[in-house]
Amino acid sequence: MSLRRFRALLVKESRQILRDPSTFLIAFVLPLILLFLFGYAVSLDIREVRIGVAQQDDSQEAASLAVAYRNSPWFDVTMAPEPRGLEPDLVAGRIRGIVVIPQDFGQRLIAADRTAEIQIITDGAQPNSAAFVANFAEGVRATWAAQRAAEAGVTAAPPITLVPRFWYNAELTSRDFLIPGSIAIVMAMIGTLLTALVVAREWERGTMEAMMATPVAMAELLASKVLPYFVLGLGSVALCTTLAITVFDVPFRGSILALMALSSAYLVPALGQGLLISAATKNQFVASQMALILSFLPSMVLSGFLFEIPSMPPVIQAFTYIVPARYLVPSLQTVFVVGDIWPMFWRGIAALLLFGLVFFVLAIRVTRRRIA
Repeated sequence: MSLRRFRALLVKESRQILRDPSTFLIAFVLPLILLFLFGYAVSLDIREVRIGVAQQDDSQEAASLAVAYRNSPWFDVTMAPEPRGLEPDLVAGRIRGIVVIPQDFGQRLIAADRTAEIQIITDGAQPNSAAFVANFAEGVRATWAAQRAAEAGVTAAPPITLVPRFWYNAELTSRDFLIPGSIAIVMAMIGTLLTALVVAREWERGTMEAMMATPVAMAELLASKVLPYFVLGLGSVALCTTLAITVFDVPFRGSILALMALSSAYLVPALGQGLLISAATKNQFVASQMALILSFLPSMVLSGFLFEIPSMPPVIQAFTYIVPARYLVPSLQTVFVVGDIWPMFWRGIAALLLFGLVFFVLAIRVTRRRIA
């Protein structure tokens, strides 16, 4: 490897990047768009779910329970005298559930030998929202019943008191783990997409033939194309991290060293995969489409970013081990909300570097010094 040739190739590639505005759009503008989408448009927090309360009973007890639902911070309540008036809203998705207080609710509650029941109807088309509505509607009823018993002076055996504590994310804010995970998704896409266009652009413009007539080694050529985009990738990570801390108020309890180490290790397989795709396709359009399919979609679905890996079928869980983002998403989330846990980081870094080595070896073998 000639240091002089490598420096010349590096200068040539850096100038090419400066002349190509699309590179900066991919490296800096696209991450901003994705980060704001994940930060504001995607949220797993459930607040003020719209439900309907059908109060069929005019008793004081039924009215008190209806008031408890209206005062709950978890629900945005629409009142109606009959559940039939709320069914069109449930079908149309304007409400997520219906609480029915039956006509004899007050009488059953007063009678010692009868059980007062309410009905909770939820939209099973969205299982998560349905489970939330059912559980919290029951919680509102149980709290109301306990307060009513206490006001009446009814004594009972002391129940078990549950005092939950949530470590690292005390308010259970989904943004605190979605934003760090989205940074990994952004790196997966821009890292692969940037380099996927490099060699393919050389083939389309006809400059690759000229490069092959020179004594430049394939390792020198590929390294000169990777290094500038590696720096761009780190710059994009720094920009996303700054926005996550300052704009989205995501805590950062780790160190810059751990963040840069993880990011650098992940950029190796991302850039290597892009080079491999670019060298194999020799077409910018095909390379860009394959980069999105092979990097963005697996990173989004199979990395644990949105869907927990233990909840997946065993076959899919086994497939996630060949997705590089699987080793970065939990580490980035740990850096932000927990801190530096280097035993965990080293395992992820080692796996990412191994993926990168495989991709670069394959890219060198595919980029042959011949025109055919």
